[in-house]
Amino acid sequence: MTIDVSPVPREETLALRDLYRKEMDCQIILDSWHGRGWTDSYLLRLDGLIVGYGLVGGVRDEPREMVTEFYVLPAYRGRSLPLFRRFVEASRAKAIEVQSNDLLLTLMLYDCAERIESNVVLFHDAITTSLCVPGAIFREAREGDKDRIASQKLDADARWIVEAGGAIAATGGLLFHYNVPYGDIYMAVAEPLRRRGYGSYLIQELKRVAYEMGKVPAARCNVTNAASRATLQKAGMFPCARVLTGSLKRD
Repeated sequence: MTIDVSPVPREETLALRDLYRKEMDCQIILDSWHGRGWTDSYLLRLDGLIVGYGLVGGVRDEPREMVTEFYVLPAYRGRSLPLFRRFVEASRAKAIEVQSNDLLLTLMLYDCAERIESNVVLFHDAITTSLCVPGAIFREAREGDKDRIASQKLDADARWIVEAGGAIAATGGLLFHYNVPYGDIYMAVAEPLRRRGYGSYLIQELKRVAYEMGKVPAARCNVTNAASRATLQKAGMFPCARVLTGSLKRD
């Protein structure tokens, strides 16, 4: 079979990207790159028939050298490896970034890359918790809170806070720059008030807010951040994947 990989306008991959998102059925952390214009799009063909697509990107003005998406229609997945190799050749990609619950691209990573690393853990909501911290109040931040938040060296622009004993103990929110309906939880606890349960309580309440908005909570943290990982897991957010990066081998 003849393999052809050709660059196309981003709009020509939209239908295939919808199939990719449906199959992933999870938060896709690099999803927004396509919409922001940070990727180059390629269609994959076998004997002239479109069988998939690939994206190569870079943040803003960075060189577009990183494979971020690679999708082949199920009926043609037996040809995925030669398709991927031709895609890499055509795009001149030098690296891959993939989350491990993207099985197809993870397989391509291990077949075609070296110096593979993983520095980020992804989390999904696994358990509904009923955490309670005596005296803690979860509420939306108000304009008058900014100075108090800043005095705790927290994010003054965060939408939600946990207040305890008259002090701002934690701040956080939800980011929606990934694929709908997933929202990424972020949070921080004031250093003098850590290890008292405020962080997990905040995450629990942000999960509730997400569901009330019709969204699905998700999160991530660095693999070395044991405290954040424990805080997320206490609030019912469990690891679901790792972010993997690697340099593409050159023949």
